[in-house]
Amino acid sequence: MVTKITFGGYQGDNSVHTRAARILCEAIKREAGDAVEVTFDQNIVARGHKAADLLSLTEAGDLSGCYFSSSYLADRVPELGLFDQHFVVPDRAHAYAVLDGALGAWLAKEVEARTGYTVLGYWDNGLRNISANHPLRQPQDCEGLKIRTLANEDHQRVFRALGFDPMKIDVRDLPEAVRNGTVDAQENPLTNIYNFDLHKTHRHITLTRHLLGVAIVLFNKDQVAAWPDNIRQAVQTAVAEATKAQRRFAEDDDTTCAEAMAKDGVELIELTAKQRAMFREATRDQVAAMRARFNPDLIDMFESDLKAVHS
Repeated sequence: MVTKITFGGYQGDNSVHTRAARILCEAIKREAGDAVEVTFDQNIVARGHKAADLLSLTEAGDLSGCYFSSSYLADRVPELGLFDQHFVVPDRAHAYAVLDGALGAWLAKEVEARTGYTVLGYWDNGLRNISANHPLRQPQDCEGLKIRTLANEDHQRVFRALGFDPMKIDVRDLPEAVRNGTVDAQENPLTNIYNFDLHKTHRHITLTRHLLGVAIVLFNKDQVAAWPDNIRQAVQTAVAEATKAQRRFAEDDDTTCAEAMAKDGVELIELTAKQRAMFREATRDQVAAMRARFNPDLIDMFESDLKAVHS
């Protein structure tokens, strides 16, 4: 009997996620051979869906799996908010230590227990920066600006603390919202800012690197449970291979996209240590309030994983 697997996405050919998903699907076919039939639905937005429909389609079983921002599941698994601590994780190495450590494993079990998903991996959704229609070098520069953020209340509160007026807009509608001035600013990884052509309107990008976005690789829990052992192992092996490639793509894209936008005349603003400290100080109370909601053991786990980079 042939097992049918359909993996969904929401981005174009150049996306680091799209490129990794192709590797994932090819690796599944290589590992499982004729026992699987694999389809990649690359961009559901092109078929009229919202990007966030990936979650409902996967949970309902219309798709076998997808990738999507962890922030969109934080209302159901609040502990995923540990990934959303702005200005706390200093770089990718520390973020990966958390994703691949004890906390990442614990969160995967919680997602499976509380939703219809099985978590098979964590992808790099990019170091997030702020693009705007004028330069932002300190929180005072953000005062009163309408900013598009992820549909997550913790994100909303953090950007409100910086003086922004946050707006929730699906990624499908983001490019038009930037072009027509619905928003004055938005925050995204450089790869998205470039590939969605946001830089053509927002000519100033502040390299806040305020957090590393996390894209969870999700599969329908019931389908995973029903797979034969050899298929389940093939998919797990394929996700591990794709994850390694995806993270490399994400890191490389930061460099190539920054170079391309600078060549196009976009201002890339590198914050000084003093300026970054001002942003961190302005958001400190909101981050502290977020952390206070979590079990102290989880905070300890988070901090322990961060420290593992130096051990």
